[in-house]
Amino acid sequence: MNLLLILGIIAIPLIAQIGISTNYSKYSKIENDKKLSGFEVARKILDKNGLENVHVVEVRGNLTDHYDPSRKVVRLSTDIFHGETIAAAGVAAHECGHAIQDKQGYVYMRFRSIIFPVVHIANYLGYIVLIIGLLFEMLNMFAVGIALVGTGLVFQLVTLPVEFNASKRAKEELNRLKLVSKSEAIGVDKILTSAAMTYVAGVLSSALELLRLILIFSNRRD
Repeated sequence: MNLLLILGIIAIPLIAQIGISTNYSKYSKIENDKKLSGFEVARKILDKNGLENVHVVEVRGNLTDHYDPSRKVVRLSTDIFHGETIAAAGVAAHECGHAIQDKQGYVYMRFRSIIFPVVHIANYLGYIVLIIGLLFEMLNMFAVGIALVGTGLVFQLVTLPVEFNASKRAKEELNRLKLVSKSEAIGVDKILTSAAMTYVAGVLSSALELLRLILIFSNRRD
């Protein structure tokens, strides 16, 4: 049983990563009809939504794109920032979806921001407590460690609606502003769906890890 759980923990995220890599590789090679870069797509969406104060900047790395709500900045990786591809349009629009969520006070995004500092510390301490509990055979401490690690799963669950909603907003804005054609919208949908699946895979993997820890606790207690 333990071996199956470990295989699942490894395989599920790997499969999801293959999916996003495959789709990204395909659509990062296909130019969009309007020859708009990721920067231009982001700027158009932000400006049309009254977010002229949100800056769009380039960052290093591959798929390091994100929205920074504290600084009101959309950060796009080099390929997305300069790329005039379907993938660039989809990813840039997705990050703008987060900026729109921030402006509108999207409840799940606000809740995620509130719990993040607590979860970050709790998850880090959780594994330390687990190790101590195992080494000294302190089951009560091990149980506390499981609870602390479980906060990470809660955070991931809250992240799911944030990411799915950002993708939904991205597709709506791209269509509303006619930034992509109908045929290109199919590619955008594949990119955003496969990206969302990586978050789903993360939840499933974390849930299996939590189950594995609970089984270890149950076996030690018996």
